[in-house]
Amino acid sequence: MKISNNWLKDFVKTESKTERIGEFLTDIGLEVEGIDKFESVRGSLEGIIVGKVLTCEKHPNADKLKKTTVDVGNGKVLNIVCGAPNVEAGQTVPVAVVGTKIYDKTGNFFEIKEAKIRGEVSQGMICAEDELGLSEDHGGIMVLDETQYEVGKNFADYFELTNDEVFEIGLTPNRTDAMSHYGVARDLHAYLSTNQLKSQFNKVASEALNSEGTHGFKLEIEDAELCPRYIGAVIEDVKVAESPSWLKDRLKAIGLSPINNVVDITNYILHGYGQPLHAFDADKIADKKVKVGVVKPGTKFTTLDGVERTLNGSEIMIKDGKDNPMCIAGVFGGENSGVSETTKTIFLESAYFNPIAVRKGAKAHSLNTDASFRFERGVDPNITRTAITHAIKMIQEIAEGKLVGDLLEEYPKKIEDSYVILRFSKIEQILGTKIHREKVKEILKALEIQVLNEIPNGFEISVPAYRADVTREIDVIEEILRIYGYNKIDAPQKISFTPVKLSANDQDELENSWARALQSIGFNEVMNNSLTSVKDETDAVKLLNPLSGDLAFMRKSLLEGLLQNAVYNINRKNQDIKFFELGKIYHKKEKYEERKQLALLVSGRDVAENWLQPKSAVSFYNLKAYVKVLLERLAVEYKEAALSDERFSDALVYEVDGKALVRIGKVFPALLKDFDIDQDCFYAEIELEYAQELRSKNELKFKDIPKFNKIRRDLALLIDKNVNYQDLYQTAKKNKSPFIKSVNLFDVYEGKNLPEGKKSYAMSFELLNEDKTLEEKEITEVMDSLIKAFQKEFNAELRS
Repeated sequence: MKISNNWLKDFVKTESKTERIGEFLTDIGLEVEGIDKFESVRGSLEGIIVGKVLTCEKHPNADKLKKTTVDVGNGKVLNIVCGAPNVEAGQTVPVAVVGTKIYDKTGNFFEIKEAKIRGEVSQGMICAEDELGLSEDHGGIMVLDETQYEVGKNFADYFELTNDEVFEIGLTPNRTDAMSHYGVARDLHAYLSTNQLKSQFNKVASEALNSEGTHGFKLEIEDAELCPRYIGAVIEDVKVAESPSWLKDRLKAIGLSPINNVVDITNYILHGYGQPLHAFDADKIADKKVKVGVVKPGTKFTTLDGVERTLNGSEIMIKDGKDNPMCIAGVFGGENSGVSETTKTIFLESAYFNPIAVRKGAKAHSLNTDASFRFERGVDPNITRTAITHAIKMIQEIAEGKLVGDLLEEYPKKIEDSYVILRFSKIEQILGTKIHREKVKEILKALEIQVLNEIPNGFEISVPAYRADVTREIDVIEEILRIYGYNKIDAPQKISFTPVKLSANDQDELENSWARALQSIGFNEVMNNSLTSVKDETDAVKLLNPLSGDLAFMRKSLLEGLLQNAVYNINRKNQDIKFFELGKIYHKKEKYEERKQLALLVSGRDVAENWLQPKSAVSFYNLKAYVKVLLERLAVEYKEAALSDERFSDALVYEVDGKALVRIGKVFPALLKDFDIDQDCFYAEIELEYAQELRSKNELKFKDIPKFNKIRRDLALLIDKNVNYQDLYQTAKKNKSPFIKSVNLFDVYEGKNLPEGKKSYAMSFELLNEDKTLEEKEITEVMDSLIKAFQKEFNAELRS
């Protein structure tokens, strides 16, 4: 938000320099991100002198140039080569002397230097209007009236030039009270006055108005909840024309383009006082009646930008007597009722609209205007009359309008101030320091917060309605701290805390443990927004009041966010992806569901390119191995099964007691294509809450390293192709022998020399008796029992 220093000084008088004011504003939470200079004429005509052309003759070496001598006062005569066709002896002209900077439209400049032009010395430049920034005219040099301009005088002395300094404030969304020059001035004065710095604040009040005759207009508020307060005025004989220079300069300084005097006045009030206004062409209001309410869904309405919009029926609408929509209240005006150059009578509106309804209307049509920006956050309901009376006064003075009849006003139920109990003990607890109660009272008074009653441990206070964000005790404490000064709160030199040992079922401990494990094997953690857009809205959680169409739903899966991270990296030549995210997903079924997951995404190469190892693409099995590293920390037995999931072309699910713990798969090519990814991606998601539940059932214990060596035995089994290794593994784990410590698959073979429909699995088994060395007889018994189990359950055959 841009704040003009000149404009600010209309409301608060201070001896502080601009840079200091910027520091004060930053200290009270209105962070100044920069201070820019504004000049109504670039360069402020510095170095431009009124001169008189003494002689003018043809340039000896150029057909289109002329050689002149120009008197610039104090007996100084300059030789100037000029290319303007209208230069003649005896003219009074503006002259840029050597060292003057001439600016173009973009702010770039060139400096006038003494030079030779086609062999003739030139010691300056006779200027045209566009070269000085006074107009767009470049028909020739600017010829002045010699009776009004004195030779040798500074040309700038004949103009009312505006020089200003503009603060760029990074305003937080809650500070609607500071979305105007008046609001910023009020805050600045509160700081200055409570810190013994000279300051005089000019509090605004309604203007006394003179009206003539009657207007015959009527006002009808159909729903006071949507429009708690509305004021309208009828002004006749308005002359729509260009605004005066001072008004245009005020708007230009904060980045606005002047349009005409009526529109400029409404913008001036908006940015000056924080109250949006809207002007209608009164002659286009049917039956001389203004209604505020809603229209039927599907109604067509063309806004000022020429776009026809279909209304959904929830927007607050300003309508005429025949229910024709004229304006989306607080958002955007209509094309058919707007003020034009032919307008003679205007209906001026100042209102307080329901912030939620305005926000919904603005978001429904993707409109973001200065008015909606303020109405959505809650403007001051008590400045409505003040703002419109000041606007009427300006229209009377600038546009020669005449106020007709009384103001139309509806304010059935006053919006009350907030009642809060403020405790000194709470202030001390939050701030960590004591502030004298008289200082607290002084700050509250400066912020226009009224002390209703003094109680033993604090105050009963009334917070003005314009502070829509201050409704609780903690909010008031924050306000006190802002004005008192964050820098006055001493930071502690020592921090004390008591380490707390995490319990076995602590969710954070599990998440941190897994995060460290993944980081140790090359993964990077990412964090994505929970708000997103979805293609399939089935069981999706939709926001009632989304920020935009791209952020209208809660995410159903972590996969899409990780794919966006992947494509961002791939496009920047980082194709080797190892990402993980800890986050929540949301669904709406019979009721709302919220689950926390750990998601992994891998793509590209498994090992970075080097001379020792060949290029190796990451695979489904690499991701399975990473997941296994995590699951080993749970010490649970899980069952592996095929998974059908539209996100994956091939997928597995790990289940414990019939409930999914992990889903792992190769991302479907069509989904990758949607993200413009042309390399394979593999994704896994672990249900964190379920993992925590399983983990709490298993207490891990440490054991000594065995004194005796493990014995390894291998089996080569010929089995049907439809038998999975997981089936063999589970069968081996069910064996009653206490000596089987590990089972591993080290070779798979299909093809030549095997019967059709068969494949070969080579499995290794590690056997250990922790009390003594295993005898060959014991080993044989274990291996025989395994062979019999494989033969019985899978019709397996031993390969020789």
